[in-house]
Amino acid sequence: MNTEIEAIRQRYNRRQQIPSATLYDPLNPSRYMLYQEKRQALIRWIDWANLAPVADKRLLEIGCGNGNNLSLFMSLGFQPENLVGNELIEEYARNARRLLPTATQILVGDASTLKLEENSFDIVFQSTVFTSILDSIFQQKLANRMWSMVKPGGGVLWYDFIFNNPNNPDVKGVTKRQIHQLFPDGDIKTWQLCLAPPISRRVTKIHPSLYNVFNLLPFLRTHVLCWISKP
Repeated sequence: MNTEIEAIRQRYNRRQQIPSATLYDPLNPSRYMLYQEKRQALIRWIDWANLAPVADKRLLEIGCGNGNNLSLFMSLGFQPENLVGNELIEEYARNARRLLPTATQILVGDASTLKLEENSFDIVFQSTVFTSILDSIFQQKLANRMWSMVKPGGGVLWYDFIFNNPNNPDVKGVTKRQIHQLFPDGDIKTWQLCLAPPISRRVTKIHPSLYNVFNLLPFLRTHVLCWISKP
């Protein structure tokens, strides 16, 4: 058994033991303001990368969780039959299967060993997966597999945080420099976004609009959206 895969399972299991219903409630201002910012960033990415129309684009998400990101992509025009989700945690995969259309394929297991054709996706997407992988060798293995599945002219879409969380030893920020090291052959465009969650939770309790006010300060943004294009 891959020891890092088992460690990831244990990290997610510990995460499930922490009461988080309020933090991740979609009606919580800190959550829906972040969601809206992320959605707008994806629209800017589609425009910048000249990907429209997206209806014919094939997208694979590594670590699709409960399927929320794939639902977001569908709301932007991606078609269910062109979307594939991969998820390591069986419970999350079952939730995604319930949420998403039957035309969307859900694959359970280790993403680094996926039996999918190389050069077959326009976009391979990951969202806060690499920060839950603490083994640098496994990070590189997964990055290599993701890169191999991208068509020439396509790319890896990366969304993750760049700073460590001192309150959570089960995650570790992945810096912009590390992203370049993981994908040395890619041409990388980066957008920094998302107000730091501890600040967001505090200021949106006063008023949701304060999210945008504080988010004007780049040094308070904790995540990056990267388009890593493949020649």
